Amino acid sequence: MLSTIKNLSGVPKFIIAAGIYVCFAAYLFLPHFTYFDTSQYFLPINICIGCLGCYVLSRRWVGTFVGSLVAGAIYGFGPYVLGLLRFHPIATLLAAAIPWLFCPAASIQKRELHWLSVLLSTLPFVVIILFFKATMHLRLFPVPIQAKVYLHDLNGLLAPMLMTGRRITLVGFYHVPAAFLIMGISMLLAAERKGIILIIVLGTLFALLGPQLNLFTEVSPIIWLSIPVLCCSVLIGEGLHGLALAGRSDRQWVLAVVFFMGTLTIVTLLLATKYAFVFAGLGKDSAKLLADTAKLYLLGTLAVSVIYFMASAKKRLLYLRWLVLCSAMAVDMFFSARFIVDSLLVGSF
Repeated sequence: MLSTIKNLSGVPKFIIAAGIYVCFAAYLFLPHFTYFDTSQYFLPINICIGCLGCYVLSRRWVGTFVGSLVAGAIYGFGPYVLGLLRFHPIATLLAAAIPWLFCPAASIQKRELHWLSVLLSTLPFVVIILFFKATMHLRLFPVPIQAKVYLHDLNGLLAPMLMTGRRITLVGFYHVPAAFLIMGISMLLAAERKGIILIIVLGTLFALLGPQLNLFTEVSPIIWLSIPVLCCSVLIGEGLHGLALAGRSDRQWVLAVVFFMGTLTIVTLLLATKYAFVFAGLGKDSAKLLADTAKLYLLGTLAVSVIYFMASAKKRLLYLRWLVLCSAMAVDMFFSARFIVDSLLVGSF
């Protein structure tokens, strides 16, 4: 099947990706359709649009269909975009539009037109500002402007499921893709893609400092997070590709990812133990979520360890590598996304 997909042109691959995203959206949202009002039916549609936008954008840097497919899924079905389900459906539509707004800049590859690429890269920032000015004029508030992003929201980077019921803002990705993200970041730094780094930094700063910047007081800081989340989703797709192709000379990088994932496993296990001994069992639910989180990090650790041993033994076995990595990520996403959607939507009816 992988060889068949590899030989397909862009449009059939796009259709396949769209079909996969729609099927996963149906898996997540169908149980809740009974309680939806008219506007909420647009939620899965918006999310699929965002997935496809990230998929198309990632084709500029990610060399494989599967890597781009994963990048799109991580963005659209990740904790951040799913966390926007708490707000008006138009909030998810704005998040879905961000990848598409970056596509014009990404499509320019000629060095002599670099200035135009830089100019077009500001388009998402401009559209976000104009969007909030327009909605404020219409007395429509899709995301509360006073909903800030706090530093302790970054705990979601470690345990997104645990943070689902605690804060308005869901920051982070899933557990197995954390390994891909670390690999993707190392590839980004090695390639010295200063433009992408600057976009990530600006989006993050606007999210954290938005209320203090007079120019952006009418923009919810939460929406600015869509920009670094999008960039990191593409890096996850690129990191997955890098791990799948890792050779013997890349062993030190793969081993570093193994140790990183192992550390996250140990940390979450220790936190689960701590919560398990909270007085009168008050931390029982948190302990269970952290234990599940540790299991998913362990799954990622084992998957990357397999890649390390294959690289050390000079065994290419490309299809097996993709199968190991994608299977681990699929288990993670099916479990984690189901939990987040159910937690957010059940409480909203």
